[in-house]
Amino acid sequence: MVQEICVFLFSLTALGVLHIMNTVPAFQEPTVIMQTGLAVLVIVFILIYLASRYNPPKDPLFYVFAEFSFTCVIDIVSALEYDGFISGYMDFYQRLGEPYLGSAYAIMMCYWDGIVHFIIYLVLIRRMSSRKPYRNLGLFWAGSLLANMTVFLMGIVVGKYGSEIYPAFWINMPFLLLPIWGAIHLFQRPSDMPAVAVSKAVREQKKALIWRPLDLLLVICLLGAMGFTLFRGLAVLDCPVEVFTTYTNQYEPYLKDPTGFPKVMMLLLLFHALPLFSLFVYGLITPGCTWMLDWTVYVAGAILQTQWCHVGASLHPRTAEAYRAPESTLLPVLLLNLLYTAGPLLLALRCTGDPAYFLSTAPVGQANNEKKWS
Repeated sequence: MVQEICVFLFSLTALGVLHIMNTVPAFQEPTVIMQTGLAVLVIVFILIYLASRYNPPKDPLFYVFAEFSFTCVIDIVSALEYDGFISGYMDFYQRLGEPYLGSAYAIMMCYWDGIVHFIIYLVLIRRMSSRKPYRNLGLFWAGSLLANMTVFLMGIVVGKYGSEIYPAFWINMPFLLLPIWGAIHLFQRPSDMPAVAVSKAVREQKKALIWRPLDLLLVICLLGAMGFTLFRGLAVLDCPVEVFTTYTNQYEPYLKDPTGFPKVMMLLLLFHALPLFSLFVYGLITPGCTWMLDWTVYVAGAILQTQWCHVGASLHPRTAEAYRAPESTLLPVLLLNLLYTAGPLLLALRCTGDPAYFLSTAPVGQANNEKKWS
């Protein structure tokens, strides 16, 4: 418990850094902001490395989680200041650093990072220090942060904030590149899957889909999610068919928001989530698809994060009224988005909670009827 408490307390020093930069004019130039931001990231890493050198972590991801915990505090401060709950920390950054952080999508993104990711980092550090499994939670984090940064950075470039990019934009690069490395690192690690008896796996894999009602329900949910993903993808591409224009005008006008974030998100889901949903349907029908145990967790993190930002931004007062969710259709839109989010999450829980159906037909261990997969 000592390590996560130390990381938590150290992360709070970000408040002091922000306050100093907000009150000292020398730090309030666009280039200086970028240089200072990168310098702070380097200094934080050095301090974390020095503090842990007598008890070095076995996994280098520890340094990533500890470093990103520091920036989570900055993100939650940014969101709270934009929403008017606090002041005196981010004025300079709002003007000359990253003005797009004031968009509704970015505010919801900062809430997610400052709360959900912060908690995940502390839990991951705790599990690392106590030698407990953390691979699945790490994959969830990787999917969440990569989806987060992909939509955020591409939305900035192609949306209305493309003309307001300052040097501080490049501070975001480590938060895109390190999760990519982290995801590769985690996918290559041995699975955290508990041992499963061969007899149970064989028994489960002999069952047809009709005799697995939960899997049948998940297949139906995935097919619905595929249809909804395709529908919204065509909607943001300005398909002239009346049903698409009606939906964007009367149900989800936020899809047309000029910030670019909703359009990038829907295209990301169309070209990445849609094929993965198709593969998940195949994995639920065909036994022995071991990749389901990892990829469902990764995708669940991505879907949960993007949906939080999308739905939250469509309701946020900083979104122009013309693009906010209409009250007359709010309930069905929220219900659709909730079901869309729940499907991948439930699938990940099902795969990790009872993995027997997805195990390879080649077990590890001695050749006898009681051997287990691990």
